[in-house]
Amino acid sequence: YAAVVADSLEQARTAAEAATDLPGLRAAIEAFGLCPLSLTARNFVFADGPPDAHVMIVVDAPALDEDRQGIPVAGQAAALLDHMLAAIGLSKTADDPAKSVYIAPMLPWRPPQDRDPTQDEIAMLAPFMRRHIDLVAPRLLVLMGNHPCQGLLDRKGISRLRGNWTQVMDRPAIAMFHPADLLRNPHEKARAWDDLLSLQAKIRTL
Repeated sequence: YAAVVADSLEQARTAAEAATDLPGLRAAIEAFGLCPLSLTARNFVFADGPPDAHVMIVVDAPALDEDRQGIPVAGQAAALLDHMLAAIGLSKTADDPAKSVYIAPMLPWRPPQDRDPTQDEIAMLAPFMRRHIDLVAPRLLVLMGNHPCQGLLDRKGISRLRGNWTQVMDRPAIAMFHPADLLRNPHEKARAWDDLLSLQAKIRTL
């Protein structure tokens, strides 16, 4: 089994590195037949927002609403995220790259029954996300939820990681709660607001 995973990872790296633009990357991921999640998900979820945005948000794998609509954050979580971003002057529909955000899921397919993706699934798809970041070339990253922290920091435990600035691929990155986490745990909204203010302050230094 370990050999199969290693081979899948190597094939993912090769396919990711060969992509020279976002349409090419999307096609490469869709054609990558080695992740079992692609067989059970309804929709492939790639990204939302303008790719010239200074801020790129990497979110958890799609859940039911995202799988149905084919977008990275959907339903009540999307409404909350829009509200959160607006509070610090950001939007995924803004024309100004300095005020817009680009959002992509760590994994493009919904795990069955919204279970957490396995470490192997995250590792297998991480080369595609790293290439995605390369091609978008954001000035800073927001890791919203455990899945992007696992895939890009090799760490999990969003309650401990949130609010801390680190480096991912030579750019500033902050971990934050996913809006779906905040809907389940409203008492965390105060800490999420602190993180938004930290993000706003960092953006002003870019």
